[in-house]
Amino acid sequence: MKTLVYINGNHAMSKASFEAVTYAKKLGGDVTVVSSGSADLSKLGEYGASKVMVDKSLENGDAQQITRLVAAASEAIGAEVIVFSHDLVAKAVAPRLSVRLKAGLISGAIALPDTSNGFSVKVNVFSGKAFGSVSVKTAVKIISLLPNSIQPEVTGAPCAVEEFNGNVGSPAIKVIETKIPEGNIPLPEAELVVSAGRGMKGPENWGMIEDLANALGAATACSRPVADIGWRPHHEHVGQTGVAIRPNLYIAVGISGAIQHLAGVNGSKVIVVVNTDTEAPFFKAADYGIVGDAFEVIPKLTEAVKKFKAAH
Repeated sequence: MKTLVYINGNHAMSKASFEAVTYAKKLGGDVTVVSSGSADLSKLGEYGASKVMVDKSLENGDAQQITRLVAAASEAIGAEVIVFSHDLVAKAVAPRLSVRLKAGLISGAIALPDTSNGFSVKVNVFSGKAFGSVSVKTAVKIISLLPNSIQPEVTGAPCAVEEFNGNVGSPAIKVIETKIPEGNIPLPEAELVVSAGRGMKGPENWGMIEDLANALGAATACSRPVADIGWRPHHEHVGQTGVAIRPNLYIAVGISGAIQHLAGVNGSKVIVVVNTDTEAPFFKAADYGIVGDAFEVIPKLTEAVKKFKAAH
């Protein structure tokens, strides 16, 4: 099986990139990466890529240009499966590529394909409330992998990087400015997340959330109302209308747990809820719940984390 993986090479490689290449390697057969930009992608060989093809002319390509690039690379190597990380680029490019190549698309995969009877892949459905199995019968198959669905594995050594002309044509849009979200850990890649809502009573109290996050080595997030009223930047908003995340641990402080918020975080492995309201909907989705005042609970929790780390 020949598998092609698209990686955005305009910025430093991410955990999601390593996950996508590891996933492709586990499919079996040869793995080729196609990319754009100028980042050094030779490290992807350590995760299973045999080579990387880069179109350096495409620094800030739009979805149509990236579609042409991936299509050209797919035809060049005779790819049978094309893998994306399920991000904003994949959501814009994969459907276009599906039509262009007449290839079946599995969007938001969370597991390796079951090939015992055809080719079917497990996905989340109904905003993560259930699982579905999507079967594809086309010769070429496209899969976008949800972040944190598979653990990156080092199986090889750095690989060769070669230039590739994707004949991408002229862009349909003009990029005026690119802003990179602040913070040490991008939310979609974070394995630990500490999030808070209006229960914090004001932005001046966010220091205790950041203290806990720093103690854990976690990213910070917030509910939509908090972002809408300007307490926190919008790139920290998690939920159905914000960033969808699947961390190993999600701590929700002062968030009631409306369905729109749950839709973006219920893929978390473990959910811990801190709230004074015993009837908060979030408690029904939580693995662990603390009924208490965040201003008393969070400092004590932070201190406990620090003591535990110091002792270990």
